[in-house]
Amino acid sequence: MPPTPSPARPPSARTPFGHALAGLLDVLLPADCAGCGAERTQLCPACRHALTATRPGPTLLPWAHAAAPYADPVRQLLLAHKERGALRLAGPLGEALGRAVRSALGARAGAAPLLLVPMPSARAAVRARGHDPTLRLAGAAARSLRRAGLDARAAPLLRHARPVADQAGLNAAERRRNLHGALTALPRARRGLAGRQPVLVDDLVTTGASLAEAARALADAGLPARAAATVAATAVHPPAQYT
Repeated sequence: MPPTPSPARPPSARTPFGHALAGLLDVLLPADCAGCGAERTQLCPACRHALTATRPGPTLLPWAHAAAPYADPVRQLLLAHKERGALRLAGPLGEALGRAVRSALGARAGAAPLLLVPMPSARAAVRARGHDPTLRLAGAAARSLRRAGLDARAAPLLRHARPVADQAGLNAAERRRNLHGALTALPRARRGLAGRQPVLVDDLVTTGASLAEAARALADAGLPARAAATVAATAVHPPAQYT
């Protein structure tokens, strides 16, 4: 069942200025934990542990690894960052995404410089939210990987080629049909990927249809991506192991 939509934000929060103001207030004023509601901390130790306690593993797409199952509190953290502008969560969520990148690449992690290619967000969604959450997470993950000694950066190299229907309520086959041919690589993609190993990244994978379409778009441009990573997945196989 798709997550319940978050309450609409006031119009001011959807403008770049309003979002910047929300981010400043987020830093200056302690907030309740976005994962569990604990007071005066946007990310409590228990919810931070939920992002790190799961060993990243493959999803329904064997080449796409996720850092954690899509269950509370991780689900709430992703929604808070994406829909409610909790920008400080980009750091810990990006670290989790970086762990999934390393897991997906395995021994290839240090073979070549990495370029994290985020799933593109629709322009209308970016305007409504005031930011591009997937691009922000990709940047945070790249910084996390650099701190771990890997050469990594993020760049948006994909765009929507046509409108798609809302994915909510569609099964896997319907999602694949809905998304087929929906993405294309930007003209600068070849230049951006020169000498770098592409890794597709997203906040969440469900059926894998979106990542598969993104991989197709890059492959059609002569830029095959052999790995993908997400913060969370609705299904992780084999079952995630907790430490």
